[in-house]
Amino acid sequence: MRRQLLPAIRMFLVLTVVCGGIYPLAVTAIAQVTMGSKADGSLVTANGRTVGSALIGQSFTGAQWFHGRPDPFDPTASGATNLGPTNTTLIADDRTAVAKLVSAGAKEPIPADAISGSGSGLDPDISPAYAKVQVPSVAAARGLAVDDVLALVAAHTQGRQLGFLGDPHVNVLALNLALEQLASTR
Repeated sequence: MRRQLLPAIRMFLVLTVVCGGIYPLAVTAIAQVTMGSKADGSLVTANGRTVGSALIGQSFTGAQWFHGRPDPFDPTASGATNLGPTNTTLIADDRTAVAKLVSAGAKEPIPADAISGSGSGLDPDISPAYAKVQVPSVAAARGLAVDDVLALVAAHTQGRQLGFLGDPHVNVLALNLALEQLASTR
């Protein structure tokens, strides 16, 4: 048994050093050299201070801002609700969300991302359709022309990755920063 135990302990120590130390340090170093901003969390700064991450959604309150998906945006508790499409709670919540949007002036059909959370609960992007639903209320709250806000949404709409992967999307943080800059020049 001793002949088997000593090699096992040595292998355990070697693999601990390699997999728990050398490999993570090597991957971190490569990431810092090849894509430093992304490796650091894709932090977004405005006026010299960090305001968020381009990769993680955050909550905006008030009619003067574009809003992300109806997620809690809590990075310590990310994850979907796991409610299925026939779940009565999900159906009731969706109907309530649609009614709220329609009463606020949105026209049907309401985009799915306006009423449904993302798989992680941290999605920073919305569809261009959902952004356009919000344009009239954001423009009114800021005293801006609807066409100016629509142009801002169009300028911040990103296409499919590589031309065919995913859907067009708008990063809510980037859009709100541009909106703030537009409003400050008026």
